[in-house]
Amino acid sequence: MYSLFNPKKMPLTPFLFFTGKGGVGKTSTACATAVALADQGKKVLLVSTDPASNLQDVLEVGLTNEPMAIPSVANLSACNIDPEESARAYKENVVGPYRGKLPEAVLATMEEQLSGACTVEIAAFDEFSHLLADETILEQFDHVLFDTAPTGHTLRLLQLPTAWSGFLEESTHGASCLGPLSGLEGKKEMYAKAVASLSDREKTALLLIARPDNSSLLEAERASAELKEIGIRNQLLIVNGLLQTHQPEDAVSAAFYSRQRQALQETPEALKQVMTFALPFVSYSLTGVENLRHLFSSYAMTNFEVEDASEEALALPGLNQVIEDFSEKNMRVIFTMGKGGVGKTSIASAIAVGLSEKGHRVHLTTTDPAAHLAYTFAGSEARDNLSISSINPQIEVARYKQTVLANAGNGLSEEELAYLQEDLESPCTEEIALFQAFAAVVEKSENEIVVIDTAPTGHTLLLLDSTEAYHKEMSRSAGDVPESVKKLLPRLRNPQETAVVIVTLAEATPVLEAARLQEDLKRAQIEPEWWVINQSLYATDTADPILRGRANSEKKWIKKVNDELAPKCAVIPWLQEEKIGYTQLKEFIL
Repeated sequence: MYSLFNPKKMPLTPFLFFTGKGGVGKTSTACATAVALADQGKKVLLVSTDPASNLQDVLEVGLTNEPMAIPSVANLSACNIDPEESARAYKENVVGPYRGKLPEAVLATMEEQLSGACTVEIAAFDEFSHLLADETILEQFDHVLFDTAPTGHTLRLLQLPTAWSGFLEESTHGASCLGPLSGLEGKKEMYAKAVASLSDREKTALLLIARPDNSSLLEAERASAELKEIGIRNQLLIVNGLLQTHQPEDAVSAAFYSRQRQALQETPEALKQVMTFALPFVSYSLTGVENLRHLFSSYAMTNFEVEDASEEALALPGLNQVIEDFSEKNMRVIFTMGKGGVGKTSIASAIAVGLSEKGHRVHLTTTDPAAHLAYTFAGSEARDNLSISSINPQIEVARYKQTVLANAGNGLSEEELAYLQEDLESPCTEEIALFQAFAAVVEKSENEIVVIDTAPTGHTLLLLDSTEAYHKEMSRSAGDVPESVKKLLPRLRNPQETAVVIVTLAEATPVLEAARLQEDLKRAQIEPEWWVINQSLYATDTADPILRGRANSEKKWIKKVNDELAPKCAVIPWLQEEKIGYTQLKEFIL
């Protein structure tokens, strides 16, 4: 199996970027690496640009957006740049000059255009570009570590010449993420230096963090390929949370170990070409400097710190209570939402099966590939009251792009067309395209409960809503809105018809990201109905000391969700085997 990652025993570049999907352990890995390098006498600066950063929680010290020395670690400084605050300032810089000159409706649309993930990404890149382009930084520090790296999409946008032209100010082509780049004037040289530093193997290394599970490894493969495309080829893969030993007599422990090894055997081929290391699954919380120091020592695997579990056990309902609630209220549209890897598809499938068992006609649709749904329902006989469809993101996005290019591409120069085509590669494009496909499914299913796996963000809903109301006045729009979308937006805001289920894990980053998603939805006047905490070790009866220690560390996050965030909360235990087929799904929820 892979060698354990240990920054004390390998040469590392001055700039280190840690990237990976939410919940894989980017922050803890970055912090532990920073502490290890500082303990060797290296001058280290640790920078977080994660909107849901818990850097201050891991280091147990208050942080600001200015570098400050960490009292418990000589040679280490850290700062916590809030890209959302940067994005607010960035947005005002773009919109401010138009206040009092344009109608309020147009200003509202411009502000919403600048409220999505793309603006936060651009603002974050704006912040750490100063560090990458400033030669004096490397005179002060031996290493600068970034918790969260820019996406390939952002970097490709910044390399396109049209991103810097007046075309941004006058375009009406209807692309989805155009607005965020309209505040870049005057920074081309600094950004060019930053992008050059990222591509320099002697200066920069990208550390792809993944869990030993299929979805996390697939995400790492995608990020690796995307960033290689724009020149960042010095990459390492770190498989985080790999259980080193297990107890064969403990069913949960044996299944946990076996499933991780199976996922590693199925690692995507392209990712196998990347130099790979592992970090152990540990029983204790990776917070506090001493615990971070233990991660690269034998202590991580030979000593177990099981938290005191003497407090009264938490008793929360299971998924059957969620299904019962939706059945009694006769909900018509049910969305499962959450970050990748939390189990949205499985939860949506189980809800659909549970409602069909109660006699409802149900239609389940998802953006996962058709083969995945076929796998989930393998061996299942057709059911009269349950139908299943799969919306293919590639087909829907291609159709949407074709429509935008047909409506807006005529008369554009070659450079302008290149910009438009790159702009259409953004995540927002996919959201809008898929939302239109969802709307069409719901419109055709008036006589069924529609369960939809993966929903649009509140930002997309507001963007579409503002487009519907103000499209004649907008200087940049998402294009004409289909009638099915216009009908669906008010319906989604009706709690008597529509319910949103937020799916998360009992860990810091997934919970914090889910909380941000909930606030995003509330901006769009949508109130989530239930939170489901999935794959909980706390809810199992494992006696494995490592898994039990981690189970007890979940408790504070379960309490936070139940006491502070969720109107209603359910917990699903970590399952020893995947539930495949209608019959197994039915047994799972009963």
